[in-house]
Amino acid sequence: MKQIKSYRHKKILVLGLAKSGVSAATLLHKLGAFVTVNDKKPLSENPEAQGLLEQGIKVICGDHPVELLDEGFELIVKNPGIPYSNPMIIGAMEREIPVITEVELAYEISEAPFIGITGTNGKTTTTTLVFEMLKEGDKKPLIAGNIGTVASGVAEMAEKDNNIVIELSSFQLMGIETFNPKIAIITNLYDAHLDYHGTRKDYWKAKANITKNQTELEYLIINADQEQTLEIARSSKAKIVPFSTKKVLADGAYIEDEWICFNNEKVMPVADIALPGVHNLENILSAMAAAKISGVDNSAIQSVLRTFTGVRHRLQYVAEINGRKFYNDSKATNILATVHALAAFEAPIILLAGGLDRGNEFDELIPYLKNVKALITFGQTAPKLERVGKETGIKTIIRVDNVEKAVPAAFQLSEAGDVILLSPACASWDQYKTFEVRGDIFINAVHMLK
Repeated sequence: MKQIKSYRHKKILVLGLAKSGVSAATLLHKLGAFVTVNDKKPLSENPEAQGLLEQGIKVICGDHPVELLDEGFELIVKNPGIPYSNPMIIGAMEREIPVITEVELAYEISEAPFIGITGTNGKTTTTTLVFEMLKEGDKKPLIAGNIGTVASGVAEMAEKDNNIVIELSSFQLMGIETFNPKIAIITNLYDAHLDYHGTRKDYWKAKANITKNQTELEYLIINADQEQTLEIARSSKAKIVPFSTKKVLADGAYIEDEWICFNNEKVMPVADIALPGVHNLENILSAMAAAKISGVDNSAIQSVLRTFTGVRHRLQYVAEINGRKFYNDSKATNILATVHALAAFEAPIILLAGGLDRGNEFDELIPYLKNVKALITFGQTAPKLERVGKETGIKTIIRVDNVEKAVPAAFQLSEAGDVILLSPACASWDQYKTFEVRGDIFINAVHMLK
């Protein structure tokens, strides 16, 4: 990693722990900063904070005291999940203390260039595809971000001949200053996280930060089928590389005569792609564009696309039991993701859905529920989903306490040939810490049926 000196003897507050906070605090300590960590969880219940204390880092736990900001901090590194409406962040802005996220630190110390992926849906699949294509093409990629590995930890290990492929949320992108990916991808943009951002415009603005520092030396891969992504492209200084699933383009990535193509070159027949779902063609085209720009040859791209069947918790095939096929789509934390999942199947579906209530209704699902023979709901949004199910004409609608109970209930309602699909259309936080936990509980419950 780069031995930067910009943080030496600087007084820095790391606000919120989890993986990114621990990594940021440890890194800043190594770089010679005077680090204070503040986390809401009590110290006695906080092994991460205890570990930092043993390193000689100052730790304040149990509360976020605003008066802490009067201790002369020069910078705050914020956990991405902490909203800007938090009193600590408001107080920092009033005191003109800069606020960044851990991704900014990762960029500053990294010897390797970044390929950054953001968007409303498809980020994890696209990030994984880019990583696998670069790996198959001997480009020495490393993977980081929301996909499970902390960016600054990966950046510490990276060397100049690596490429860091990173999934980026709008929360992370709001806290960057100099971060500048060699290649940026915006998969698509829809309404999401409005409880955090407040407005659609502010959410899209956060996503657009991925290209704000790019120059004509970098690339922005953009969805040419959406006006909102094209608008971002028009204000970017990067080289624009479009992709489209709906039209043949003069350049970029597109589909023509049932082939995926890049810059007038046929790369692979669509029929040979293993990954199910029409919506995944967006992810495939954008990933292919990043791979081609990075110098990956067609044979490596073809090899990945013939064998890659998806990522964990994203339309993940789990098992077939007595003729019923089970799919885990726990990462479907919004309506559009569930729409894509429903569209991927022609067989009758038993849908398991529900979760955190963010104030929205689910009427957008109605046109896509025609193959749903039974609906099993759970969580805060169960009543809203049940209303939509009744309006659609679904005859069997059952409410259960949680995902674990939903699985045997679905099996009892099913017949051979049915698909049993967990695609919640909601975040998990009303009942589960993460969508991964929710998905793992579903998988375990399916295996218990055996």
